[in-house]
Amino acid sequence: MAFEIFCAVLIVIFFGLAVAFWGYRLFLLLLPLWGFFFGFALGAQTMTALFSQGFLATATSWVVGFVVGLIFALLSYLFYIFGVAMLSASFGYALGMGFMGLFGADGFIAWLVAIILAVVVAGVVIYFNLQKYAVEIITGATGAALSIGAMLFPLGIFTLDDLNYGGVFKKVLADSPFWLISWLVLAVVAIVFQWRQNRSYEVKAFENRW
Repeated sequence: MAFEIFCAVLIVIFFGLAVAFWGYRLFLLLLPLWGFFFGFALGAQTMTALFSQGFLATATSWVVGFVVGLIFALLSYLFYIFGVAMLSASFGYALGMGFMGLFGADGFIAWLVAIILAVVVAGVVIYFNLQKYAVEIITGATGAALSIGAMLFPLGIFTLDDLNYGGVFKKVLADSPFWLISWLVLAVVAIVFQWRQNRSYEVKAFENRW
């Protein structure tokens, strides 16, 4: 079992690093996967917030999460602009959850703040045509978080239950600010790397897309 966990952790770490340093170039491939997981989390957390259920504690929350995830994945694949908006919204949503988690807030209030931030971030990115920079920043920060999180999971610093309402942020800070600093440093390095690498590179957004 320990060997299986070790292999899974290595896979997530390398996947996180690939997303962090080459997220913009892999963007079109990542979109359906990103859309599914964000849609799944959004659907499940919405059920939790609206009906005061435990996170993924009922079959309904699983079904809603799965359906929303499939819809987001399909729309992200077919429509590039939806994919960019979804990616930006997922970042705003995660920021909202994390921010509220730092102050111990959960439930409907945390969900509402996260939804508002998701809409605001997506709106700003689309309105000001910041797609490329948004993709680089979001994939850099998210990939770094995946890599750091994969290292923390087998240490028992957080569990899957902590993923709801920004619980990871509380656990990480309670254990040591070192991990938060490590994430920030890795994210900045990855974002700068992507910016330098992609200055003369543009994703062919609408190739084979509606």
